[in-house]
Amino acid sequence: MTIKLLRNPLALGAAFVASALLGALLFALIQAAFPRFAGDRAKIEAVVRNYILEHPEILPEAMTRLQERDAQRLQKAQDDAQKALPQHLAALRTPYAGAWAGNPKGDVTVVAFMDYACGYCRASLPGIDELLAKDPNVRIVYREYPVLSEDSVTAARWALAAAEQGKYRVFHAALYEAGPSAEGIAAAAAKAGLDKALAEKSVRSQAVEKEITANHQLGAKLVMSGTPSWVIGGQLLYGARDYQGLADAVAAARNGK
Repeated sequence: MTIKLLRNPLALGAAFVASALLGALLFALIQAAFPRFAGDRAKIEAVVRNYILEHPEILPEAMTRLQERDAQRLQKAQDDAQKALPQHLAALRTPYAGAWAGNPKGDVTVVAFMDYACGYCRASLPGIDELLAKDPNVRIVYREYPVLSEDSVTAARWALAAAEQGKYRVFHAALYEAGPSAEGIAAAAAKAGLDKALAEKSVRSQAVEKEITANHQLGAKLVMSGTPSWVIGGQLLYGARDYQGLADAVAAARNGK
């Protein structure tokens, strides 16, 4: 177990957290059980340290309990978000300018929250394209959700500027191919044929700022801690989806599930 923890930074970090929580708990228990130690932090810390060293097997158990508790909390938060979803559907399904694709009167709307620095978002693009090609009655609404870096925010601003010029999808695909650097944005803008002067004004506009802020607020309410995240029909989904995953969710929405 020790070797695995050292080789896995996430596991090691969780172990440190578990150790800290366990130490704090033992500290409190010893204070309560041994009043004579009250106020003598050094003695209590020595007792806690010795106990953990003598019983290191409690650390993996504490880490597991911590992970289980965090997973339960996350699941409850996501369940609550699903229950609250209906009140946000109108806003979610209203695209910013031309940031949408497919059938404008489609019977199922797929809302995609994406970040241009996200590899999982990039991996989901073929599935979206295949869904659009095979399903003439679906509508995609793209929501810019830059959460990974400042480059993500800049890229999102330019994507919304492209949406205002009716060139969102070409820019969107080109930027995922080029990457959200200054050079990548310039290449995507050229490929999409953007009016650069007009786009630069849009990038700095209040409308674009308001859209990104609104998307972050929606994402927080819907417990979207990463990208891609989706609203398909009336269902919240998290993580990358291939064509089949998207098609199954669309079918479920049509069946009212």
